[in-house]
Amino acid sequence: MTNSRTIGAHVSIADGFAGAARRAAAIGATAIQMFSASPHRWGRGVEDVGDIEAFNRYAAAHVIAPRYFHASYLLNLADSGRIRKASAATLVAELNLASRLGVAGSVVHVGSWKGGAVDYDGLAGVIRDILKRTPRETSFIMENSGTRKIGVVLEDIAALAERVGSPRFKVCLDTCHLFTAGHDIRTRETLDAFLEEFDGKVGMERLELWHVNDSRDPFGSYRDRHENIGRGAIGLEPFRALVNHPKLEKFPFILEVPGFDDEGPDQKNVAILKGLVM
Repeated sequence: MTNSRTIGAHVSIADGFAGAARRAAAIGATAIQMFSASPHRWGRGVEDVGDIEAFNRYAAAHVIAPRYFHASYLLNLADSGRIRKASAATLVAELNLASRLGVAGSVVHVGSWKGGAVDYDGLAGVIRDILKRTPRETSFIMENSGTRKIGVVLEDIAALAERVGSPRFKVCLDTCHLFTAGHDIRTRETLDAFLEEFDGKVGMERLELWHVNDSRDPFGSYRDRHENIGRGAIGLEPFRALVNHPKLEKFPFILEVPGFDDEGPDQKNVAILKGLVM
C-alpha cells in the first residue's frame, strides 16, 4: 500500500494567483508555493480582488493545499537601517494578504548580519513585531541557509525560535541548503541523526515544510544552486529515504528545482518524487 505524501511546487504568478493554481494542478502538484509579488523589487501592484477570488475557487476545487508564499529575495531583517524597516513592512503586507488566500505563511530568508555583529535579540524583536501586526492564522516560516547567512547552522534557528517565543514561528528545511551547509542527510542513518539533532535544538513541532531540491554543488560547499531531483550531487536515493521517513509523513514537500526545460518545477520532477514514495 502506497503511503500518502503531499508533493507540491513553487510556481510562477506571471498569470496571477489563479494562473499559479492552474499551473500547479497541471504538473500534478497538490501543494503550492508562490511569490506574492515580484521578488526582485520593492513595492506591490494594485490588488486584484477578482484574481484572489478565482484563486480561492480553483485551489479549493482542485484540493491544492497547503499553500505558501515565499518572501522576496530583497529582504534582510538583520539589517539595522532602512532595509530592515522595508523588509518588515513587506512581510506585514504579505502575511495580511496570505490570510485572504488561505496561505499558511511566508517562507523567509531572514538575511545576514552586518559588520559581523550578531544580534539575535534585535532580530527576534522585529519578527515579534511582524507577528503582532498580522493575522494569527499565518506563520513566519524561517528557511535554513545553504550559504554563510543566518540559518546556516541550527543554533541560529534555535536562538531565534526561543527569543521570538511564538508558535507562529515555524521552520522550512531545504535539502540543497542542508547539503551544501554540511548537514548530511544522504542515508537513512544520517537523516535520522539530523532529525534527532533538529528536534533537540529547535523542536520538530516548529517544522512546517520541506523544500526538496538536488544540488549542483558538492557537500559542504556553501553554495545555493538547485538541481533537478536525482540529477545533482545529492542523488536519487536520499530523496527516497526522505519522502518515506515515518517522522515526516505529515509534512509537505515543495519542489524548487530548475525544471528539465529550465522553466521551474515541472511534471517530470513531480512524477520522479511521487515515484519514490512507497
